[in-house]
Parts: sequence; C-alpha cells; structure tokens
Amino acid sequence: MPIVPDVPAYGGDQDDDRGAARLSGPLFREQPPHARPYDTPQARPFEAAQQNPEPMPDASQPAPPPQKKSAGRDLSAAIGVGVGLGVVIVASLFVVKAVFVGVVAVAVVVGLWELTKRLEERKGIKAPLVPLALGGAAMVVAGYVRGAEGAWVAMALTALAVLVWRMTEPPEGYLKDVTAGVFAAFYVPFLATFVAMMLTADDGAWRVLTFLLLTVVSDTGAYAIGWRFGKTKLAPRISPGKTREGLLGAVSFAMVAGALCMHFLIDDGTWWQGLLLGLAVAASATLGDLGESMIKRDLGIKDMGTLLPGHGGIMDRLDSLLPTAPVVWLLLVLFVGSG
Repeated sequence: MPIVPDVPAYGGDQDDDRGAARLSGPLFREQPPHARPYDTPQARPFEAAQQNPEPMPDASQPAPPPQKKSAGRDLSAAIGVGVGLGVVIVASLFVVKAVFVGVVAVAVVVGLWELTKRLEERKGIKAPLVPLALGGAAMVVAGYVRGAEGAWVAMALTALAVLVWRMTEPPEGYLKDVTAGVFAAFYVPFLATFVAMMLTADDGAWRVLTFLLLTVVSDTGAYAIGWRFGKTKLAPRISPGKTREGLLGAVSFAMVAGALCMHFLIDDGTWWQGLLLGLAVAASATLGDLGESMIKRDLGIKDMGTLLPGHGGIMDRLDSLLPTAPVVWLLLVLFVGSG
C-alpha cells in the first residue's frame, strides 16, 4: 500500500474554508470548553442592561426652562450708537451738504483701514492703505463735484496709484496685494460715490435720506421677522442666522417704506415707484450683507472691527449700504430724473 501521510482532523491548521489558518487575536480568543458561542457580556446587551440599568430621571425635579432667543449683541449699546450716528448723519445732511460729503469720506477711509487691516492679519495680504485712503476720499469728492465721470477717473487713478505704490516693496506677493487693493477701492469708496452723486440733485438730501431709511428699514424688517418667525435658512453656508422668513420681512417692510418715501419725500415720485424701489433695496441690501458675510467667513472673523459697540466696525454697518447706493441712485434717475 502507498504510504499516506497523516491528515489533520477537521479544524486543524490546514483547513481551507474548512481549512483556513487558525485565527487568533483579541476578536478570536478561545472560549472555555463550557462556554456557548457568543457567550460574552458584549454579546448579551439585554442581559447586561438588566444587570446595569441606567438611572431613571427624577420626575420630582422640574424640567429646565426653555432658553429664550438671544439677539447675540448688546442691544442697548447698538441702539445708542445707531441713534448717535443717525443724528450726526441727518444733521450734516440738512445743514451743509459739503459736511455730509466729509462724513462719507471719513467713513470710507475708516472702512478701508478696517478691511486692509483684517486682510493683513488673517491672510497676509498687504493692500496699500495710503493710496487707497487718499484715492478713496478723492473719489467721493469727485463724485459730488463732477458726477459719474469724476468718480470713474478717480477710481482709475486710485488703481494706478495702488500698483505704483506697491512697487516700492519686494515683488513677493505683488499680484495678490494689488488685486486686493483694486478690489478694496471699488468695494468701498467707488460704491460710496453714488451717495455723493445722489446729493447733487435739487432734492438730494431727501434722496439720500430715502436711501438710508429704506436700507435701515430693510435690515430691521429682516431682523425682526427672522428673529421671531425665522425657521428656514436662507444661506446656511454663508450666514447661518439669515432666514427666508427674514427676507420676506425685509421685502415687506422696505416696499411699504418705499411707497411712503417716494410719495412724501421725493419730488414727482409715486407710490408704485416706491414699491419697486423698496423691493430692489431689500434685494441689494441682503446681497450686500451676504457678500460681506462671505468675506468675513473666508477671513475667519465675526466682525470687521470693534469701533462701534454693539455693531462691530464701520464696515459692518456699510455692508448693506454700499451695494444699495448705486441701485437707489439709478432707479431714482430713471423714475424722476437726475435733477
């Protein structure tokens, strides 16, 4: 007979699917002979739960009261600062127009300082502040004195000054610095020149007041309705606090205010024009707010500054005003002329 080698019994080290190598390790520890398969505390969750029951809540203790919604800011400080700013703006607007232009220029310079400071702190981008500040103030004055043509010329010269000024430093980062500088020149002072251009009309003070009132009313409507009824997020990845209900509040409040302002404040204005104006303001103010929220989220900050208690910085107040200014200027020119 041929010699047949010894074959290990079933379960030996040569088994394939009955003869795979014996597994070992923490998941495959051998059980005692008397143990049943899966006879471990982990495999008997129901029995383990009976042996170690979780404590039941004490029904005698009252449940914690629901937390109230919070505005997230010091409302008393915010209201006080807002009223103070409103008094300064209205007083300068109706006393001497040139003083109001100066107020706008100062706000532009401070806004540019906040923006360039945050860009440098968070991204290492060094947009040249000196040519931006000088050019920005000149841009606002040029818009008031020479209109749109003066504003465009001042914008072009400011951009050129940014490019030349940055050449005095090492070339590393030149492109990103001048790009940020040109963006800042357009975003802050150029858009602000439309406020100065509104002021040149015969009823210019009332046009500017209408622009300010509609923007503030839109923001107030969005805040009030969104805080009380807001449930559906508008743009959660950009600004989690904004809701679609708040947007409806902004549109409703701004349209009503627009109809009243066009009828009572603007020469030759009609209520239906005010409805369209209010709708456009609500849209532009919301987009402007979302735009700056996008910038702040990219920079990883909550506010652009701390100059205004309860509000943040100047740029945190200009976010909805800046993109709304050209919209209001254009619609008023179309509705009642530039006179």
